[in-house]
Formats: sequence, structure tokens, C-alpha cells
Amino acid sequence: MIPLRDVIPSRTTPWVTWALIAANVAVFIRQLSDPAGFEHSFYRFGLVPAHFTWLAVLTSMFAHGGWLHIGSNMLCLWIFGDNVEDRMGHLRYLVFYLLAGVAAAFLELHFDAGSPLPQLGASGAIAGVMGAYLVMYPHSRIHVLVLFLFYIDVIEVPAIVFLVIWFLLQLVGGFGRTAAETGGVAFWAHIGGFAAGVVAAAFFRRPQPEWWTR
Repeated sequence: MIPLRDVIPSRTTPWVTWALIAANVAVFIRQLSDPAGFEHSFYRFGLVPAHFTWLAVLTSMFAHGGWLHIGSNMLCLWIFGDNVEDRMGHLRYLVFYLLAGVAAAFLELHFDAGSPLPQLGASGAIAGVMGAYLVMYPHSRIHVLVLFLFYIDVIEVPAIVFLVIWFLLQLVGGFGRTAAETGGVAFWAHIGGFAAGVVAAAFFRRPQPEWWTR
């Protein structure tokens, strides 16, 4: 299932979400233009567990491993970010996003300590946004594109169903990884970011009624 949009219109302009998307795209363009090659940029911007730096924790949140990677991440940020920003307020949302990214990076580091391979991508921070969305808008609905063999359709599913299934898949992926694996999806970053989003949502959201029109 590929999420396309939700049913909640944002009541404010999502300036921070737009800025985060623009920043991710700008870094990706910089990666593509790296004189040493695109894959070299993974080490320039990514977080290498064996050579930890706080700057790399930050830059790794904005670097990506390819067109599909950044495209899927920015789509999810666009779908879920505007409503979470609307509920938190611009500054709180920015702080929340960065903290979720840090939490995601550290959980992945815990399970991949000493690895010489770079971690990169906004998915940990975006997972935090998705976790907060689950807490704030559990009764929302998501339009998803379903692709199964020759069957293609757009259906509407409850947000709580979509997000819980997504999280369970990350758990399966995380526990299914073996020590022999190198590279691939940072499942534990997704798990850490999502869990951080669920917990932090109560502290970052502003008290206001939850409502929307369809």
C-alpha cells in the first residue's frame, strides 16, 4: 500500500514542512553533484557508527540513497507533516522533528554499533511524525494506492490501521535482521523514531480541539 494523502485539511500554512522538504531536496541535489561520486556522498553526509559525530547525526537526516528513497520519504512527510505541524505549531514541530531524528539515529546505532557503513535518510524523523499523527489523529483516514498483481485501486483506510501495520512491519524487519547483513533498510531507526513520536506527541501538541471537514 502506497499512501497518497489523508483526509484532514491543514488549518495553517505548513512552512516548516515545506522548508524540511526543500532542505532534503537541496542536500540530495548536492549529493548528485558530489565530484567524488554519488555514493561517496553517503560518507560525507551520512552517520557512520564507527566514526560518530554529532554533525553527522544532523546531516544524515537530510541525505538519501537514491530517487526512490527521497521520493517515498518526502511523500510521507508531505502527507503527515502538515497536520502535525498544524497541531504543534511551527517552532515546536521543528524541535520535535529533529529530536525524533536523533532518537531514531541512536536506536539504530545501538543495534549497529561499530559498523563502517553510513546511515542516512529522513525516515527516522518522519517516522516520528507518523507516530505523532497516530496519537493526534487516530480517527483520520488515509487514501492508499493498492498494487497487487493486476489489481490496482485507491482505497481509504483508517489511519490507525495503516500506521499500526506499518509499525509492525518495521518490527518484523528489525528483529528479522541478522548480524551477517550489511546495509539495507534501517528498521530500528524507523522503530525508534515512531516510538519517540508517540511518546513526545503529548508534550509537543498544543491544547486545541481536533476537528476537520471532509
